[in-house]
Amino acid sequence: MPRVPAGLWKNVIAVQVYGANTGVGKTVFSTILGAHFLKKTGRTNWKLRYVKPVSTGPASEADDGYVKKYAGVPVSTLFQYSEAVSPHIAARDGKPPSDGSVIWALHQYLNNESGRLNRVEREMGINIVETAGGPLSPGPSGTPQVDLFRPLRLPVVLVGDHRLGGISSTISAAESLILRGYDINAVVCFNDNGKYKNSEYLLQHFDKWNIAAFELPWIPDLEGCTTTEETKLMRDYYKEQSRIDSVHRVAERIISCHSQRLEELESMGARTQKAIWHPFTQHKSLLDKDDILVFDSAYGDYFQTKYNKKSRLGSDATDAMLYPAFDGSASWWTQGLGHGNPQLALAAAHAAGRYGHVMFAGATHEPAITLAERLLKGMKNYRLTKCFFTDDGSTAAEVGIKMALRASCKRYEWDGSSEDVGILGLKGSYHGDTIGAMDASEPCVYNKKVDWYRGRGYWLDFPSVKMKKGRWVIEAPTGMEEEFGPAEYFDSLTDIFDVKKRAHSPRYEQYITSTLDRLVKKQGRKFGALVMEPVLLGAGGMLFVDPLFQRTLVQVVRSYQFAELAPLPSSNAWTGLPVMFDEVFTGLYRLGHFSAASLLDTCPDISIHAKLLTGGLLPLSATLASSSIFQAFYGDDKADALLHGHSYTAHPIGCHVANISLQTMDSLNMSAQTWSGFRKDWRDNHGETKLTINPFRTTSGDHRVWSFWSKRMVVDLSHHPRVDHVIAIGSVLAISLKDQSGSGYTSNAAAGLRDALLYEALPGETRIHSRVLGNVIYFMASMTAGPGFLRDVEKALLRHLGGPPHPVFKRVELGNDSEQGQEIERSAEENVEQRREGAD
Repeated sequence: MPRVPAGLWKNVIAVQVYGANTGVGKTVFSTILGAHFLKKTGRTNWKLRYVKPVSTGPASEADDGYVKKYAGVPVSTLFQYSEAVSPHIAARDGKPPSDGSVIWALHQYLNNESGRLNRVEREMGINIVETAGGPLSPGPSGTPQVDLFRPLRLPVVLVGDHRLGGISSTISAAESLILRGYDINAVVCFNDNGKYKNSEYLLQHFDKWNIAAFELPWIPDLEGCTTTEETKLMRDYYKEQSRIDSVHRVAERIISCHSQRLEELESMGARTQKAIWHPFTQHKSLLDKDDILVFDSAYGDYFQTKYNKKSRLGSDATDAMLYPAFDGSASWWTQGLGHGNPQLALAAAHAAGRYGHVMFAGATHEPAITLAERLLKGMKNYRLTKCFFTDDGSTAAEVGIKMALRASCKRYEWDGSSEDVGILGLKGSYHGDTIGAMDASEPCVYNKKVDWYRGRGYWLDFPSVKMKKGRWVIEAPTGMEEEFGPAEYFDSLTDIFDVKKRAHSPRYEQYITSTLDRLVKKQGRKFGALVMEPVLLGAGGMLFVDPLFQRTLVQVVRSYQFAELAPLPSSNAWTGLPVMFDEVFTGLYRLGHFSAASLLDTCPDISIHAKLLTGGLLPLSATLASSSIFQAFYGDDKADALLHGHSYTAHPIGCHVANISLQTMDSLNMSAQTWSGFRKDWRDNHGETKLTINPFRTTSGDHRVWSFWSKRMVVDLSHHPRVDHVIAIGSVLAISLKDQSGSGYTSNAAAGLRDALLYEALPGETRIHSRVLGNVIYFMASMTAGPGFLRDVEKALLRHLGGPPHPVFKRVELGNDSEQGQEIERSAEENVEQRREGAD
């Protein structure tokens, strides 16, 4: 969705008038409300405007002319079509404006009105924004209006349907708005002289929802009237209605809701300081309430964030309260399909209505079994056959570690309760913050001060992948060139991931084997599992592991003799140690593929998933396991079972949302349009190289390695004097900044850039909310992010780094894919000015 601020100003109240259906009196109500505010007296000087974003039908019959005639207020229409049909039909003969153009034009109109007000004379603006038809009526592009205008999140007055059947349509319209996060300030319904008594029922109904509802008199009977008589009757009607108590209370309700929203935004920082203990936060650093970001809402790839004293408005002369900030961390890596996704919201509502929550022990329900089958099928792993549900990545890791340790101890006849059985992993790994998951990582800033932490295992060094000076390189850790070999350069990531072509590395095999010999044979240590994040170690600092090293590590561990061999139950049984892949961060298309394991051309015995599983909407995780792991818990004694779970195991709302999320991402992956541009951008100069990966292959070219971030920009970053190296794969972009005092989590090298990206944007420039891992600043996009929006993010990033201008950032007409180029903004602004000049 486009980068447009939500519509909230200190000195302008913009209220959006929706109708439960067409013909219910939206324009009548808008006229009454406008006439009321023109007559309103008091200390405030009200400046009123009426705007119709999209209108269809002859200009002589347009709603803006009607409102101007009877209310006498300035009016504007932003997009006018002569044919009296639905906007998506009316716009079909020409090129319909994109959704971004429509809402950008509306926001610019409202923002300009804020800039025109005279603060000295206590002017306040009232802008009545009237939609066309009902909430789900389509806009010019075909997008339902309730979704089209959602990024602005204007407060709503819903005009109910007073006709036969209107109760149903009114309640349905209200539910559609609520599902999408709108605030309904009021519901108004015209009476029908007692025929259907819709308003009587609706007032009681909405009172139960704590939504203010009001009844207004309907227009006089105009049958048989001449034009002159009709005009007089209607002028008298509007004059009278503008003064009645119901209209006064609606107006006061609108003003009150606006004031309350402003007060809530202003107080949230201070209230948070008093009541909230934040995660991953040293509260001594939060010295002021403005150190806390206040989010009013979020939509698409953007947070709607409150301005504070740190936010620089630049040349913006309005009293705008909110600005959009690109969600650069994908909300701690969870966002897959964008904030406020209406499809996911509807799926959650459906499952909540169908099930609420049902317990899962010894039972089942359709969303859970469908999700389990979908995950197992998507992994395309002949080993994985069972799915165990938990609530987040850390608990999924706890379950996986329990599974692996039980399987090892049972096969090797170890007593894990009295013997020290650890895990093998990689340095810099991270598997969560619960006690067991922490113990599976080496001592680090996340766990070393936790009193129960023991660090039960051994973590191997590894060679890493990075781009430096425009070239991909695999480097050994400093001082370990003898173990891993000298730096090795590659033309592309595809070549690095072609692990079969690279065959094997004797150095890797020797390092791993000698390490195991020292630990197992010389020191007598016991290990119950190999646990690692495939390809990319997230919280450890976005460490990109050489895929050949990880593949080799799996092969060596599976062939190594950790204890006296016992007979294997089947040919698919685990060998050596159970291999567990933590795909909480890297899985489910984060790196461009359903499973990051597919990039290693190997199959784990246990695989854990969360984060993107529900598209960022709900907490849910899954631990997948092989049959031989499952058999370790199979027996006559209940105590031998996997006695793990929680009250919301496999909660049906999360499972149903996950099914919709995965189905959507599968469609994006298979579509010829959605990600093809990104893939084409990363195509190697020598053509469409395909990796020879068998167990996981799905479609032609599916296993090319590519990124959402532009290849040219990544290359430019790698040459930047402030940058040590950069990585880009799938939706992930990570930049390691040079720090003379040393890298790592305690480095502050990236903090200044993080703050500048959010607080020091130029007028019109994308603001970016990001997170840092020491000297590493990283960015992620949702799976639905368009190239135009990401190029805007890249442009802002390069400017703050001090990078040179680049051809990729030359503005062109980006079309409906981006909805955000200067061409769109200019055309929308011109449209607004032309309509305003005509109206004034």
